[in-house]
Amino acid sequence: MVKLGLIGLLTILLLIPSNWIQSIIQERQNRQDEVIKEIANKWSGSQLIEGPIMVLPYKTIISEKDIVGKVSFKENMTSIYILPEMLNIVGNANPEVLHRGIFDAVVYNTKIKLNGKFSPIELIKSGINPSMVQWDKVKIVIGLSDLKGLKNNPEIKLENKAYNVEPDFSDIGLFDNNLVILPDLSAEKNTALNFSFDLDLRGSNELNFQHLGKTTNVILAGKWNNPSFTGHYLPEKRSVAGDSFNATWKISYFNRPFPQQWVDKKAAMDTKKKDASFGVKFILPVDQYQKTMRTAKYSVLIILLTFISLFFSELLNKRKVHLLQYILIGAAMTIYYTLLLSFTEQVGFNIAYLIASMATIALISSFIASLLRSRKPAFIFGSILSIFYSFIFVIIQLQDLALLFGSIGLFLTVAVLMYLSVKIDWTKKNYIESQQ
Repeated sequence: MVKLGLIGLLTILLLIPSNWIQSIIQERQNRQDEVIKEIANKWSGSQLIEGPIMVLPYKTIISEKDIVGKVSFKENMTSIYILPEMLNIVGNANPEVLHRGIFDAVVYNTKIKLNGKFSPIELIKSGINPSMVQWDKVKIVIGLSDLKGLKNNPEIKLENKAYNVEPDFSDIGLFDNNLVILPDLSAEKNTALNFSFDLDLRGSNELNFQHLGKTTNVILAGKWNNPSFTGHYLPEKRSVAGDSFNATWKISYFNRPFPQQWVDKKAAMDTKKKDASFGVKFILPVDQYQKTMRTAKYSVLIILLTFISLFFSELLNKRKVHLLQYILIGAAMTIYYTLLLSFTEQVGFNIAYLIASMATIALISSFIASLLRSRKPAFIFGSILSIFYSFIFVIIQLQDLALLFGSIGLFLTVAVLMYLSVKIDWTKKNYIESQQ
């Protein structure tokens, strides 16, 4: 019983190198994230397509009273913001994997067509004086999260008249990066205008859109077999077949945190941006570091079960195993995870798991054969280790059923140990006689 207590203490002490290994895995994962960011900085970051929004400068007259009670009037400039009545987006994305050493990053090229129609301006409802609207200073604004990824010079057609976009560095503050056109609407004095434009973009990791239309329709397709649909809205229809995906969104303005039209000095959309964005994330089919980390978190369980199995083998075979030899076996099972991590970076998780498991099982089994001077208990012990590692591998592959299978496996393990404990005479006298 004292030896069993020392084995438990040894298992607890092995938590220290186990935590070190998990720190190494986390460090390598952070390094991968840094490489992905470096590639994104040179290629282009995640893209969020926003707009278009029509901005109408609007002049108001405000009165001020000085300290002597004299009233004066002065002009104040504000803006009317009008969102599209209908916004249609059709895009096709072509992701690819770029390699930097042993690390991978997903980038993409995409061509997107946008069209729709702006809402008519609401004058009476909003209390707007039509004569105060500056129709000759209208702006149509679109936004991109990373202008570096823009491969073409976009041209916005407004009622079949084309305008080249240009960057806007004023204090309009609608998006992080604003692209504008300056149509003169003095003749039309109307906002219910059709628009269309094309974007040729490149980006990395994610492609997102902003729900700004009264009705927003998005059709997105791409050659990627592992898309993750993200954001505030999931697609109405989606399909993943082979190496391609298709997704369709149809969203009404009831789910949008913006009004169709508002008046303000400066638009503040940043705080509500996350509540109106949606899109797709191109994730790698296998996250090697995540699987390795999940495996390492089971290290204490594997070591504890192995020690208990070895202890029962020691009692059943009447061969004493020194505590130092338990330490060596624990060290071998801890080094297993560094083997798994290093091979995973080179050949992938599945093959690395097979290599590390076979090497560790062979090493410990041969060591047990030498200790107990018998091949039969070494073969049985190697089979037990194989079952343990196979069990952990199955759990790692599962997502929703991992807890269920893990609980069943642990229940069966405890049942076997209970059965074996019945076969052992735990009296001190018989144990001493067996050692003699």
